[in-house]
Amino acid sequence: MAEPKPEEISHPPMDQLQGLEYCIDSNPSWGVNFFPILDQIFSTVFFFLKRSVLVVEAGEAIALGFQHYILALGTAVMIPSFLVPLMGGTDDDKVRVVQTLLFVEGINTLLQTLFGTRLPTVIGGSYAFMVPIISIIHDTTLLSIEDNHMRFLYTMRAVQGALIVASSIQIILGYSQMWAICTRFFSPLGMIPVIALVGFGLFDKGFPVVGRCVEIGIPMLILFIAFSQYLKNFHTKQLPILERFALIISITVIWAYAHLLTASGAYKHRPELTQLNCRTDKANLISSAPWIKIPYPLQWGAPTFDAGHAFGMMAAVLVSLIESTGSYKAAARLASATPPPAHILSRGIGWQGIGILLDGLFGTLTGSTVSVENVGLLGSTRVGSRRVIQISAGFMIFFSILGKFGALFASIPFTIFAAVYCVLFGIVASVGLSFMQFTNMNSMRNLFIIGVAMFLGLSVPEYYREYTAKAFHGPANTRAVWFNDFLNTIFFSSPTVALIVAVLLDNTLDYKDSARDRGMPWWANFRTFKGDSRSEEFYSLPFNLNRFFPPS
Repeated sequence: MAEPKPEEISHPPMDQLQGLEYCIDSNPSWGVNFFPILDQIFSTVFFFLKRSVLVVEAGEAIALGFQHYILALGTAVMIPSFLVPLMGGTDDDKVRVVQTLLFVEGINTLLQTLFGTRLPTVIGGSYAFMVPIISIIHDTTLLSIEDNHMRFLYTMRAVQGALIVASSIQIILGYSQMWAICTRFFSPLGMIPVIALVGFGLFDKGFPVVGRCVEIGIPMLILFIAFSQYLKNFHTKQLPILERFALIISITVIWAYAHLLTASGAYKHRPELTQLNCRTDKANLISSAPWIKIPYPLQWGAPTFDAGHAFGMMAAVLVSLIESTGSYKAAARLASATPPPAHILSRGIGWQGIGILLDGLFGTLTGSTVSVENVGLLGSTRVGSRRVIQISAGFMIFFSILGKFGALFASIPFTIFAAVYCVLFGIVASVGLSFMQFTNMNSMRNLFIIGVAMFLGLSVPEYYREYTAKAFHGPANTRAVWFNDFLNTIFFSSPTVALIVAVLLDNTLDYKDSARDRGMPWWANFRTFKGDSRSEEFYSLPFNLNRFFPPS
């Protein structure tokens, strides 16, 4: 038997991920026939209709954008559903917050894809802000308000004030290019655990939530994997319809199944927690939603400002910055683009800071970050088109204004989303691991750094979660509440812990003689906008704005 050639043993490193149907600047068609069977059977009946209006034809790009909108609903509903009752709010208040969050998500996503990094990323709500927001909710001054509605309003205004002040962190770091300077200390080696834990660090949002209602969670997980992977070669009119639209098809099937279980009385005598996670009529969103409502700034009243609240919120803004940095790099790879240059990354962080400012002005009850699940969907569909994400932003704005229709989709049980997260978070994590190809994984130094950073990135936040669940407060529990919020928020985040450990070790441990092992020669080409000719294709501003804002 002949000796295998070197290229047959290993795969050469690749700047851009291959195998995508559409990359960042290529777009799916606007018109694709999704009903070929009906088209053949009823071709005569629909002859005139098909030529006058698009009855049986829908744009592939529009359908993909709608799919991203549906996926973004999970976090947009989950965060207000948890926080609003703690603030004394009603179902009506919860619906208004969900509508506002979706409306601002749409605006922020458009701003980011047009003027920020220009990567195909949905800018959604962030769990990183939960710790400081819960701390504000439990402020004794606010808890002393007896009227629930007034307590909700005053708490909302306090959260708004903290977000407005804290947003200055990302605005300053981004637009001053200070974050671009900081990224000079990031190597491919240091980014491996950060990007990986952007996905792996959300493991508690995956199967632990699926387990709360296995009768719909497990079928959803199996169906989504079957459609997106095992049946991906099933083509209709030359379109891999099951792979491309696995999410929306499987959600429709399982949502109908869950509604059937609810209507048949399967959960009538089950515990309240089970009903909350399984039933399709427990969200109380449709009945509470107005037909038409346009969110507007300061709709909850004038924000209030407190130095302690703002300082705790700044920690969440820093966590959001770090998590988004990892997500941007993952999105670039899944969109078949080159890594974003430091200048572009910093520009995106600046616009994300503007997004958090808008969160504070409108009152979304959380800050903004890159939606990890939507980044994972780029890989699942193999469509990394920027246009698709911009269309999804349009859906967010449209359905946030038409309250009843948006509430219908938002009533999907969260267990269904959790099943999808098991796949999509894993895809994002694997993108982080793919950066190993640019480093020397035969180096004991590199193995040490990656192993320690990933282990501590998982272990430290888990310790903080377990401690908080038992003691009802974080490990940091001094008289200075702002200090507690700052530390607890930082160490609740897996990517943040991983970044601190990985960057510290990578830049102090034999760093002078290990540039090649760390992947720095490959990384150097993408540090500046002009370092690689493809950067202009992927990251240039629209409308020829680069004339006024030339990239460095």
